[in-house]
Amino acid sequence: MNVNIRPVDSKDAKGINEIRVMDGVRENILGIISERVSQSEAFINSLSEHDHLLVAEINDNNIKKVVGVVGLNINRNPRTRHTASIGIMVHKEYQSQGVGKALMNSILNLADNWLMLVRVELGVFTDNEKAINLYKSFGFEIEGTRKYAAIRNGKYTDEYIMARYKNI
Repeated sequence: MNVNIRPVDSKDAKGINEIRVMDGVRENILGIISERVSQSEAFINSLSEHDHLLVAEINDNNIKKVVGVVGLNINRNPRTRHTASIGIMVHKEYQSQGVGKALMNSILNLADNWLMLVRVELGVFTDNEKAINLYKSFGFEIEGTRKYAAIRNGKYTDEYIMARYKNI
């Protein structure tokens, strides 16, 4: 599968929304089924120079399709400007096919070689083993656990805080 990683465009809102609300994705990204495309449009339009959003796009029978998204949000405070947080999601049908790895490679290249960030962090539910293994493969370490961090399927769930350090 040929995956093109590129900056987000406003026309990607519909594809991003479809991924955010789908079974097999929404449970791990704080999405809810009632999210509207207009919310994704507003999010894309509100991105600042501190926000970097990339999409993974494939060509499916001559139709371009967004199958994943990764975002990097740089802290705005001058004393924490060397740090950023990451969020990532991959379409259910394209998980375990290298899309997440390609997105992580691209966003971490940006973080390390263009933005010179020292700390990149993320949150991941403690039972999301595939994601945890992906992050560990990129040098992320578990720093701690946020108990009762979110509601998922009518229950509270815990979240690991993971981070990696570079350029020091």
